Amino acid sequence: MNSEIPDWVRLQKALSIEAQRGFTDLAGNQYRFSEFLCLSFGQAPPVGTPGSERRRWQEFALRFARYSQLPPAQRQSLVLEARRFLYDLRQTLESSPELSQPKLPRTKPAIGNSKTASDRFVSLDDPIGTLAEVGRIREKSLEERLGLRTVRDLLFYYPRDHIDYARQVNIAHLVAGETVTVIGTVRRCNCFTSPKNSKLTIFELLIRDKTGQIKLNRFFAGTRFTNRGWQENQKRQYPLGSVVAASGLVRKNKYGLTLEDPEIEVLDSLGASIESLKIGRVLPVYPLSEGITADVVRKAVIGAMGAISQIKEPLPVSLRNQYGLLGLKDAIANIHFPTDADTLGYARRRLVFDEFFYLQLGFLHRRHQQRQTETSAIFTPSGQLIEKFNQIIPFSLTNAQKRVVSEILADLNSSTPMNRLVQGDVGSGKTIVAVFAILAAIQSGYQAAMMAPTEVLAEQHYRKIVSWFNLLHLPVELLTGSTKVSKRREIHAQLQTGELPLLIGTHALIQDPVNFRRLGLVVIDEQHRFGVQQRARLLSKGQSPHVLSMTATPIPRTLALTMHGDLDVSQIDQLPPGRQPIQTTVLSGRERSQAYELIRREVAQGRQAYVIFPVIEESEKLDVRAAVDEYQRLRETIFPDFQIGLLHGRMNSQDKEAALNAFRDNQTPIIVATTVIEVGVDVPNATVMLVENAERFGLSQLHQLRGRVGRGSHKSYCLLMSSSKTPDAHQRLSVLEQSQDGFFISEMDLRFRGPGEILGTRQVGLPDFALASLAEDREVLELARDAAEKIMMRDPTLKEMPSIKKELEIRYQRLLGGNILT
Repeated sequence: MNSEIPDWVRLQKALSIEAQRGFTDLAGNQYRFSEFLCLSFGQAPPVGTPGSERRRWQEFALRFARYSQLPPAQRQSLVLEARRFLYDLRQTLESSPELSQPKLPRTKPAIGNSKTASDRFVSLDDPIGTLAEVGRIREKSLEERLGLRTVRDLLFYYPRDHIDYARQVNIAHLVAGETVTVIGTVRRCNCFTSPKNSKLTIFELLIRDKTGQIKLNRFFAGTRFTNRGWQENQKRQYPLGSVVAASGLVRKNKYGLTLEDPEIEVLDSLGASIESLKIGRVLPVYPLSEGITADVVRKAVIGAMGAISQIKEPLPVSLRNQYGLLGLKDAIANIHFPTDADTLGYARRRLVFDEFFYLQLGFLHRRHQQRQTETSAIFTPSGQLIEKFNQIIPFSLTNAQKRVVSEILADLNSSTPMNRLVQGDVGSGKTIVAVFAILAAIQSGYQAAMMAPTEVLAEQHYRKIVSWFNLLHLPVELLTGSTKVSKRREIHAQLQTGELPLLIGTHALIQDPVNFRRLGLVVIDEQHRFGVQQRARLLSKGQSPHVLSMTATPIPRTLALTMHGDLDVSQIDQLPPGRQPIQTTVLSGRERSQAYELIRREVAQGRQAYVIFPVIEESEKLDVRAAVDEYQRLRETIFPDFQIGLLHGRMNSQDKEAALNAFRDNQTPIIVATTVIEVGVDVPNATVMLVENAERFGLSQLHQLRGRVGRGSHKSYCLLMSSSKTPDAHQRLSVLEQSQDGFFISEMDLRFRGPGEILGTRQVGLPDFALASLAEDREVLELARDAAEKIMMRDPTLKEMPSIKKELEIRYQRLLGGNILT
């Protein structure tokens, strides 16, 4: 590494990959991650580094020398600190005008500035069929299959990945696993039908440069390629002594190094420019659909590049300079056809910033509008009901619960509608916090509604709250899909007269003709499982009611910002006293008998166990143990002396309730279930959870499941049975062995699996980013949030920034369909 100019990209890439893989101190071709970082920081810091930063640079060398001895949480902290340090140092050293508008290398003319593209006028709003590179025939398929209608659509159709063929190396310096371009002279060319397969044609090309030689192969399957005339034509394209450039992924086979499925172009001479759209460039890889090839999209984008000059820059120069952002036109040009990896990095960073920035601006603009709204429901934070409730509960609230209750009651005493999310780990006591809000509404003369995503969870809330409300002499009802028609009518009538102050239910609350007399508070549990429109329909039953959302799935800050950027967030970060730590162990199939023995021992002592499966019935596609089939096997051969229950989502409500009641009453000490028991089942006597095929679950989901045990006074166990032999699967599951902190676990889950999987569903109202990654681009998200907050503080109506306001309106619709509502 040159001490004057560090290889920023390589350092940040190493830190990024280590974060992706879960801080495992990855082994590279030459060094482990920690060794590479130690060596990198062990060299002299860059010229111009300030004195205090020089000391930090040297300290990082010592800290990474001890990296392998650190626990995962400290490794994560060190990697994040190093990434921020490098980013800040680079900004300091390169804080000249050139950084905000990086100069592009001039080694190759930019694609799209060719004569064919610029000779004719191309408008951003032109149909793509007007481009010569597309034509009317391809226009229809690009529109129908990729949704591309205008030239603007093409320019904003970002690649999903890039292959870096821009790096040219000598043949002797090839390294397996790298993507490169080599240039050499043809020493031999052959094209023939395989002697072992009459339908396979093999093309061989031997090229040499001053350092060595390499043999390249291409394979063509099909009888049309076995035609001798076609084969001879291939050979004539690469005459002996001609100069060729070849790009591809370096692979090692039994004959040595080669390029996998290489792209090859004949050049005029050594040193001649490469005209290919693929060879010697950073090659864009686009999302495709059946019948659309990569070359079709690339050529269409090239045709659209002539319209880049018409793109207007919404962000002021001062903001771009402050956050080190490339201009939008250059960013669009170089996200498609960058001249090198550094330029691609600048372009991607700007476009990722835009995706986050307009989302955050939309959230903050919405919150500003909400705060201009007045609610008809202003609750008194103190009163007889709350005082009496404090007297009847047989325990004291934790400090965290008291803090969150105070935040909620302060919101409820305001003329601005509350919009607050309460996050709390499994068993942290969110329900009782919600009850304080409900009682504040009732004692102020209003009604409350509480909606849960499943009948099991709704019934659990009802069971708990009705026991408290009976002591307070307050009526409460439950409305689900299983509620009988006569009971529904009775509930509807009581709501309209105001006799019923609290209704708990599932989607039935919005599906039924439910009309409240005076709805003042809406409580939504596990709110990410409801769609935007579903939540809006419940809110519409009152006049700007207060909204309290709850989740037992701790959400990392990056995910919270992209889902709940317009909410106030409270965290119950403390468990009630008496909650038992749960001993978690990952087991292989060979250790199954140990799991059964533990269950047998615990049940013999009067306690209970869950056995969890990922699917209900055996599937040919998934090699997983199915609940129904394994229920029979466990009952007949493994635990014939014990009663075993069965619970899954396809059972009707009566059977579900019967199975749950039997388990609660310890009539069935073992229950075989699917994830229907993930939330809402509270059986303090249960001490063992065995999760089959645990590798099929996300970490956050496993953490939720684990929370069903450890709720009583006895020691509890969670056994994660995994049939996978892959290191990644074991690495994921070991996180649960090491930690019971839901926020840390969800952060790791975000790295391993992505945001949609953390929340247990893909339709959770997450924005559809074209480039941004919540796991990889956290630093850019924080910068975008900071920029959006500063703009909203200075100009909340965006009156002084019409270009940003106009772009926000466009992006707002595209990101979340105009519904940033939580």
